[in-house]
Amino acid sequence: MKRGRMAAVAITVAAGVLAGCTGGTHNQRTADSAKGGGPPGYAEGGGSAPGDVAPAKPTEPADFRSTFALDVDTASYSYARRTLSDGARPAPRTVRTEEFVNSFPQGYRRPKGDGFSVSADGARTGAADWSLMRVGLATKKSDPKAPRRPAALTFVLDVSGSMAEPGRLDLVQSALRTAADELRGSDSVSLVTFSGEAETLLPMTRLDDGGRGRLRAAVAELEPQSSTNLGAGMKEGYRQAAEHRRSGATNRVVLMSDALANTGETDAEAILEEVARHRKEQGISLFGVGVGSHYGDALMERLTNKGDGNTVYLSTRREAGEVFVNQLPRNIQLRARDAKAQVVFDRDAVADFRLLGYENREVADEDFRDDSVDGGEVGPGHTVTALYAVRLKDGATGRAATATVRWLDPDSRKPHEESRTVATTALTGGDLWTDPDVSPYLRLSAVAAYFADALRTGKGGPSPDPASDPGSDTDTGSELGPGAESGPAKPAVQPLPAAPSLGKLRREADRLAEDPGLRSAAGLAKDISRAQRVH
Repeated sequence: MKRGRMAAVAITVAAGVLAGCTGGTHNQRTADSAKGGGPPGYAEGGGSAPGDVAPAKPTEPADFRSTFALDVDTASYSYARRTLSDGARPAPRTVRTEEFVNSFPQGYRRPKGDGFSVSADGARTGAADWSLMRVGLATKKSDPKAPRRPAALTFVLDVSGSMAEPGRLDLVQSALRTAADELRGSDSVSLVTFSGEAETLLPMTRLDDGGRGRLRAAVAELEPQSSTNLGAGMKEGYRQAAEHRRSGATNRVVLMSDALANTGETDAEAILEEVARHRKEQGISLFGVGVGSHYGDALMERLTNKGDGNTVYLSTRREAGEVFVNQLPRNIQLRARDAKAQVVFDRDAVADFRLLGYENREVADEDFRDDSVDGGEVGPGHTVTALYAVRLKDGATGRAATATVRWLDPDSRKPHEESRTVATTALTGGDLWTDPDVSPYLRLSAVAAYFADALRTGKGGPSPDPASDPGSDTDTGSELGPGAESGPAKPAVQPLPAAPSLGKLRREADRLAEDPGLRSAAGLAKDISRAQRVH
């Protein structure tokens, strides 16, 4: 996916197929009643008509801006769970902090109409001057029974020999049977399989008038074969999607694979260019569904990024049902195209900041309002969270940052923006772990992010229960270290400020799971416990 020129200062540390809707107008909201002028990073006024967004040159130094394409993927956390349940830790390169965080509920308010809501909160971490800031974006949920445009889905199915392993082709078949039940009669589906070569098993078929039965029969015939010619599968899949592209429908390719190419065109760049060409010329997006204990995570992530789509990972039949009943509709409907976020920090208040995750979603700061630079696709009911470690200057008051989301209406391609200002008081109030006024959703996001960081850095392996060691709740390396300079953090392998032990994270997750709205924290606690026991 084209991202424009990468920003000179990297800000890294630990880390759609249906009808869209009209976007919202540009709005400004303030957290903690911060006052004082318009948000930095764009000019006020300009004579634009109501609802229009006037291009403007950024007014803050690039060093104090953080810009990225929105990402609603959750595959990284799902794959980590599978790996941990198999008795191993995931490879650090497969751990993407934002996908861990975005796997959990956030409790954001939803917009009443179309577009995004922008939320922000924060808390002190326990490390000197460092706070955790949460910026949240949310779209309105959709009514599954409401009228929508039909969908034309081309499923590209891996039937190579590696798919014979339990939890691969059998899960694909289970998911497709669910799709046959959940998709509407006005939708159409085709099946393309690939092994040593690719073939069309089911031409594009409407699901009414006997189409569901033909889809179920084709799914029942799927059997694992030999090698993995992923390039041939993608080429045939996009050929089918383009040849049977439906005007007035949302057209998408759905790749279901372990993404381990070993035959034919195995060069990732050649496959990626094929995906990008069809997205650009015909608007056909890609939704990736990964399976298998050995899984080509990096290739699947790059493919869906290039195809303006999203990725999920399946390891159980329950997850397969969840994806094709709940997540597929959210990933194939659109609320926004080319959505990007930019957080502009006030240099008078902020000494340093770090974005947790989104390393492969960076956008050059100056390209935030360049609508020819791709962003991310976001469907109904999605939330996107960006966590920042922020170090304020001594005595800082007023505005700490302004978060803005920009997107294009899926139909008209008209740009829209929403903004929210974050006051310094939102970051200097309660302690992240002990203050009862701190949002439990912020605390859960922090547990997920710190857990991802521990997996990325290899910390917290087998050890005695930290509950017996009161001094072990926080790593000693909580600061940037001697000689750290003021300004945005430079790329380095460093622990997050005030990183808790895995034992503390597990206990926090267990406590959070007592909240009826945060039951998913129980699974996180179990995953952290597994990580404590394995290297």
